[in-house]
Amino acid sequence: MRKVVCPGSFDPVTNGHVDVFRRASAMYDEIVVAVFHNPAKNPWFSMEERVEMLKEATADIPNLRVDCFSGLLNEYARKQGTNVIVRGLRALTDFEYEFQRALLMKRIDPDIETVFMMTSAEYSFLSSSGVRELAAFGGNFESLVPAGVAKRLHEYYKAKNLNKQNSCL
Repeated sequence: MRKVVCPGSFDPVTNGHVDVFRRASAMYDEIVVAVFHNPAKNPWFSMEERVEMLKEATADIPNLRVDCFSGLLNEYARKQGTNVIVRGLRALTDFEYEFQRALLMKRIDPDIETVFMMTSAEYSFLSSSGVRELAAFGGNFESLVPAGVAKRLHEYYKAKNLNKQNSCL
């Protein structure tokens, strides 16, 4: 069985992420989309909320399972029974960052393979941080994320009153 792990913070999951998941799921028997707890980030949504959003956004992909983890990615991949990690790429800057990570992973665990998958051109500009910024300022982000994610983002910024206009005068 060919299994792969696709890790990330997914705060929030975007249509670009789902595009990569869908295409990877056609190449592997099972894809585990794993929400990673990154202590260096301050996410808008809890890990549980991100897992829920991912499950809803990928419910139509039968060979995809959503999970979460904290710790070393190579150890998590081994526990999942795989040595393959899929990373989505949008632009050259993503490649530089992910290439360094893949080389570090190879250094600590030579049997781990990282597969880079380009997102579709229509999502090449799309990032979770860009979606969060649009949401914070009341911009139109609905076409960039799955419907359930858009609903949660609207609820989040209304509760936090993030799109309130501030005057510098």
